[in-house]
Amino acid sequence: MLLGIIMIASIIVQTTLQSRFSKYSKINNSAGLTGAQVAEKMLRDNGINDVKVTCIKGQLTDHYNPQTKTVNLSYDVYNLSSIAAAAVAAHECGHVIQHEEGYAPLRLRTAMVPVVSFASNTVQWVILAGIIFINVFPSLLWIGIGLFALTTIFSIVTLPVEVNASKRAIQWLENSGIADTQTKPMAIDALKWAAYTYVLAAISSLITLFYYINMAQRR
Repeated sequence: MLLGIIMIASIIVQTTLQSRFSKYSKINNSAGLTGAQVAEKMLRDNGINDVKVTCIKGQLTDHYNPQTKTVNLSYDVYNLSSIAAAAVAAHECGHVIQHEEGYAPLRLRTAMVPVVSFASNTVQWVILAGIIFINVFPSLLWIGIGLFALTTIFSIVTLPVEVNASKRAIQWLENSGIADTQTKPMAIDALKWAAYTYVLAAISSLITLFYYINMAQRR
C-alpha cells in the first residue's frame, strides 16, 4: 500500500516538475544567458577552467560527470535563456564546485558508486534466489537484503548532495544578477520539485528494504 502511494506521488511529482519546467522555460532570466553560458560563467566565477559544458539528448537528463570533467546539459537547458535553464545549469555546476571543494557527502556518494553499481545489478537475482532456496541456504536472502540496503543508503546520501547543489545554484544566480526578485522564486520552485524526485526515491527504497526484511523474518 505504501509503495502504491509512493508510486502515485512519484507520478504527481514528475508531472508537476515537467509542467513547472515548461512554464519557467518560457520566462527569460535577467541576464539573457543560455544555460550553457550560465554554466560557463558560474564555472569561471569559481575559478574552474578544466570542466567542459556539453549538450546531450533528452529532457531533464542534465548531469555532471566527474570522470570526464563535463557538465552535460539537455538540449533545452543548453540552448534556452530561460530561468529554468539557468537554474538547472547552475545546479549541475553546484556539483562541480562540490567536487572541487571535496564536499563530504559527495565524496561518500562517489566512493559508494562502484559497490552500489554492483549491488544494483545483482540484488534482485540474489533476493530471488534467496526466496527460492530459503530452506537450503537461508543466509542468501539476507545477503540480498544487505545488497539492497547499500542502494538505500546511496539514495539517502544523495539527498544532501542534491539539496546543497541547489542552494549553491540559487545563491550564485542571485549574486550574479541572473535571477532577480521576480525570477528567483521560479528558480527555487523548479529545483524544489526536482529535489522531490530524490526524496521519493529514497523513501521508496527505504520502504522496500523494510518489506524485504519483514519477508525474511516471516520466512
